[in-house]
Amino acid sequence: MALTTLDPNTALVIVDLQKGNIGFPAIHPIGDIIERARALANALRERDLPAVLVNVAGGAPGRTEQPRQTDPRSEGWTNLTPELNQQPRDIVVTKRSWGAFASTDLEAMLKARDVTQVVIAGVATGAGVEARARQAYEQGFNVTLPIDTMTDVRPQGSRLQHRERLPAARRNRREPGGHRPPGHKEHVRWPRFLSCPFSLAARSLRTGSLMSSAA
Repeated sequence: MALTTLDPNTALVIVDLQKGNIGFPAIHPIGDIIERARALANALRERDLPAVLVNVAGGAPGRTEQPRQTDPRSEGWTNLTPELNQQPRDIVVTKRSWGAFASTDLEAMLKARDVTQVVIAGVATGAGVEARARQAYEQGFNVTLPIDTMTDVRPQGSRLQHRERLPAARRNRREPGGHRPPGHKEHVRWPRFLSCPFSLAARSLRTGSLMSSAA
């Protein structure tokens, strides 16, 4: 679905653009992602709207089938990249999971500022960005994704930018009693989050205008 509107009280959430993440070989040049994220943040700052800078400092504590990564982190691994031009009034959130809404007070901070819509950018598309988008939607926020202001280290993770991950999910349908029909699957439609190119989001955020392009 194309961008149709940005609410007057919109926040930008920049995901995991930090020292420990920007050295990986991403699908799209990480320098371009950082530059566009900074431009979006500056556009909101000029309108006195929140820019949220999120870094990750660990993983969720639950046990999983695959061993958790235990490699020592380099010094300053969690430091936000200075190119984001962090400002004193920015909201800085440190998370220890893929998504920040479930494990921090980000929701409360945004709602205290009457934010109704979030624009999400950063890395990785198929992890932190996707988790943040789903959680934000579940907490009642409108969600917009500037699709060329996010990237991933895996091609399959970057499919969100081609609308193959977030728009829909699959599950096996069960008949009454819990039985699955042999070989049968059905689609469960996730919400189609608003998406747009960076240039359109930047112009809208900078001018405060509401976009009226067709969905």
